Amino acid sequence: MTTPTDSNKEPSAASHDGGTDRLVEANARYADSFEDPGLSARPSKRVAVVCCMDTRIDLANALGLKVGDHHTLRNAGGTVTDDVIRSLAVSQRALGTTSVVLVHHTRCGMTTITEGFRDEIEEEVGQRPTWPVEAFKSAEQDVRQSIRRVRTSPFLPHVDDVRGFVFDVETGRLAEVAAD
Repeated sequence: MTTPTDSNKEPSAASHDGGTDRLVEANARYADSFEDPGLSARPSKRVAVVCCMDTRIDLANALGLKVGDHHTLRNAGGTVTDDVIRSLAVSQRALGTTSVVLVHHTRCGMTTITEGFRDEIEEEVGQRPTWPVEAFKSAEQDVRQSIRRVRTSPFLPHVDDVRGFVFDVETGRLAEVAAD
């Protein structure tokens, strides 16, 4: 018998909620009619976009982009981390991008998290994460910091066309953030 509290529990690692199964099934349908468009790994618009992973942002549609136009790098907050710099270095040096667009957004969950998040994880699992949380209080200020990180990276040869924006999740509009 299932109790009301049992239905609120997360599925165990051994159980399958069908989430991944649904994705694999959707891929099978997609592959049935897929035709290789013959695109290059080099983005035709020579742009890399760094964006938050938030589900409310349909990035390609919001920016008028399609498959083959750009590289997309997404993470929690859209912050420029060492791994984002690594990916941008590959994007620029090996695949020809020359522009970087940074997109944060309104009502971001990273404004509600603190570095204490790492403490909570350490308490729960017994090991402290080695990565910084990269939480922030202001999306605009973090966009400015992200612009600085890209522009000052010695690993990126193309830092002249770096622009940052805050996407409004209620209106779908971008607001450009002036760099310092």
